[in-house]
Amino acid sequence: MAESSQWVYPLGSAGDGTWDISLGAGDTAVRPAGWEHTGLKTARLQPGEAVKLSAEAEERIIIPLEGALSVSVDGTEYQLRGRSSVFAGPSDVLYTGVDTAVVVSAPEGGRVAVALAPARAGYPVRLIRSEDTPVELRGAGNCSRQVHNFGTPAALEADRFIVCEVLTPAGNWSSYPPHKHDEEKDGETSLEEIYYFETRPSAGAPDGTDPVGYARVYASDERPIDVTAEVRTGDVVLVPYGWHGPAMAAPGYDLYYLNVMAGPGRVREWLISDDPHHGWVRSTWENTQIDPRLPF
Repeated sequence: MAESSQWVYPLGSAGDGTWDISLGAGDTAVRPAGWEHTGLKTARLQPGEAVKLSAEAEERIIIPLEGALSVSVDGTEYQLRGRSSVFAGPSDVLYTGVDTAVVVSAPEGGRVAVALAPARAGYPVRLIRSEDTPVELRGAGNCSRQVHNFGTPAALEADRFIVCEVLTPAGNWSSYPPHKHDEEKDGETSLEEIYYFETRPSAGAPDGTDPVGYARVYASDERPIDVTAEVRTGDVVLVPYGWHGPAMAAPGYDLYYLNVMAGPGRVREWLISDDPHHGWVRSTWENTQIDPRLPF
């Protein structure tokens, strides 16, 4: 694949059977060269329909994107209350541990995402209710965004991955300033990252719109990467290394993305380095208000 296209997967380009997206999992053939530490699956389920995940040496979080879900983990049932859309605030999510068989169904229909990472250490299955999800308003002004930190080290005991959701109001930039986490050193960890996107028209938009956002990834060292991607609902951008950001919500369209991160290091921690050309922007937030459109 071309330099940029191997890291960008528009909706429909990484499917596998009932899965609309199946990237990086133990049972999928869609695995870019060198991609080792993270994976993602998404599916749209009709009322009563189910998808199955066999027991694998990987840990998973089940995330309702739309609608309520029923999840069986090694025969034990869990009910996830879900939400009307990803822009309706946090949802119940379920961490299913390692080497567990999982069945996900949607009694009234819905959409599901499964964030995953190869893992060995076992941690207990955990249901995280929406009201217990840490919600962070990050940045300020036109860099304001909302973060749902249900799968971060402070919120979830897990082996390898870090998982969160980010919502960005129309016209704002997130994942900004551009930053990287592509080497193990003091103050930085090496983490692959998946961005799964959804978009919607903002309030007052007419019918017939085309909700769109943009994502940028570029080289931080001799490893080549140069991505400027137009993204819509169901699209995926992979960040194997390099500076990444901004993720841009175009004026008129709100932007959501699900992040899945993991890497080879001993420490499960999100430690980043800002692009030195742009890191100064953080200092401007001190005297700037958070966008009043937040929280969603």
